[in-house]
This record gives sequence, structure tokens and C-alpha cells, in this order.
Amino acid sequence: MEKTTQKKKYFVVRERAVPEVLLKVVQAKKLLDSEKVSTVQEAAEQTGISRSSFYKYKDDIFPFHEETRGKTITFIIQMDDEPGILSVVLQAIAHFHGNILTIHQSIPINGIATLTLSVDILPGEGDAEAMIEEIESQEGIHYLKILGRE
Repeated sequence: MEKTTQKKKYFVVRERAVPEVLLKVVQAKKLLDSEKVSTVQEAAEQTGISRSSFYKYKDDIFPFHEETRGKTITFIIQMDDEPGILSVVLQAIAHFHGNILTIHQSIPINGIATLTLSVDILPGEGDAEAMIEEIESQEGIHYLKILGRE
């Protein structure tokens, strides 16, 4: 008998690309978290979704900026191999109260280096979304891709 394991895949998408039902699940979760409602049925009714939709998606959708506080994010950066660029990346992480857990830079090929980082965003202090935007905007950074989050 063959055992199949389904690997979890994560996607980061802009809000405009998210189906309305998923956005309503986020609203329902906020209502429950804020204790403005006490049951899933009430949250579902107020947001205009069914309870079954809530339960189907509740563990699969979360606002990126809220859920990454106190979480570990692993990302890969492709950047020019020039003095000072790695320092700028590390300064941005420190500025947004990120704690580097792992860091690995490949040997540069054709003047391009690949950096893989795991960063812990401290609860209540860090802003992962702003940190990533800051890193992406730096000169010499080709792209930043989020590989996963915990």
C-alpha cells in the first residue's frame, strides 16, 4: 500500500485576487476574535457566508500582516554581488525588529548572489509586510520570494 502525503503549499496574493467568500471568512474570524459575536453562526450571518464555508476555509486564510507577527518567515532574495547590499538587508530586518534565525548566501554566479533567510518577527514589535517592502525597494535587490511561514 502506497502512502501519499500532500505537501502544504502557500501563496501570497493581493487582496483583489482573493475570492469574496475568503475575505468574508477573515471578517468572521475578526468578529469572533474581538468577541463582538459569540458563535460561528452569528459571525457567518453578519458576514453573509454559510457556517460550512467558514469551517471549510477558517484555517486556510489569514491577513499576512497580522499573522506574521510572532511568526517565522523564510524567504529567498536574489541580489547583486556588491559590497554593502547584504548589510542593507540586515539593517532593514533589524529596523523592523526581526530576529534572524538562519542565513545562507550562495557563492555568487555572474555577479548575482542568492540569500536564504529565516526571520522571526517578534510579537507586537515587528511589521513583516513593511520589512519585505523595504528590502524589495533597495537598489541591487532583484527579487524577494516568500518560501513559507510558521
